[in-house]
Amino acid sequence: MGKVLEVKNIEKYYGNKSNLTKAIDNISFDVEEREFVGIMGASGSGKTTLLNCISTIDRVTAGHILVGGKDITKLKGNHLNKFRREELGFIFQDFNLLDTLTAYENIALALTIQKVGAKEIEIRVKDIAEKLDITDILNKYPYQVSGGQKQRIASARAIITNPKLILADEPTGALDSKSAKRLLSTFVTLNQKLHATILMVTHDAFTASYADRIIFIKDGRIFNEIIKGNDTRKEFFEKIIEVQTLLGGDLNDVI
Repeated sequence: MGKVLEVKNIEKYYGNKSNLTKAIDNISFDVEEREFVGIMGASGSGKTTLLNCISTIDRVTAGHILVGGKDITKLKGNHLNKFRREELGFIFQDFNLLDTLTAYENIALALTIQKVGAKEIEIRVKDIAEKLDITDILNKYPYQVSGGQKQRIASARAIITNPKLILADEPTGALDSKSAKRLLSTFVTLNQKLHATILMVTHDAFTASYADRIIFIKDGRIFNEIIKGNDTRKEFFEKIIEVQTLLGGDLNDVI
């Protein structure tokens, strides 16, 4: 297994010379193929900016980000659009499903854009729907299903194109505890059975405890990193809480 994501000495500044803010201060880390990595840190730590740079929503001021060995900081125009479409999968807090399309159509849309044939689309959608237990809602519209089901539809949409990297931004933020647990089990399925590489930003220690490794950000720098290893999820959760305590601030407002 190789490196899916390489973040190399990136910096991000906002503002001008008279009022300059350094949101990211020389951050470097790698994510290996099939890893499930969480990012946490206090509000304003720079973690959202980091995710935005990796997702190409924002551009770094200095440094390089490589996905599958490709330097995405140099991509522009159609090459950048192609990269986003084919090599990244996104799972958002507010689902970002299209209300006028059924679950099937929402999942199939990315493949349609890639001009995949109808028969191949049907095979792939039915396969992923079965694995994520949403076969019975494929013909329903987003407003007809629960929040947890919407997130599983969004997860299916994210994985259907076989992206190199899935980015999840506060994926459980809009869910109740039961739906959150089910979604996190879906993430484990994506990671362990479908071999998806996942980078997830979360403020919640319980959510983070499902990951294999947590990177903590403070003041635009990496503060600490912990690896689950052979720990149970409960043991890993307790370690996450310990690091949050070291980070300081309101533990209920960790992003």
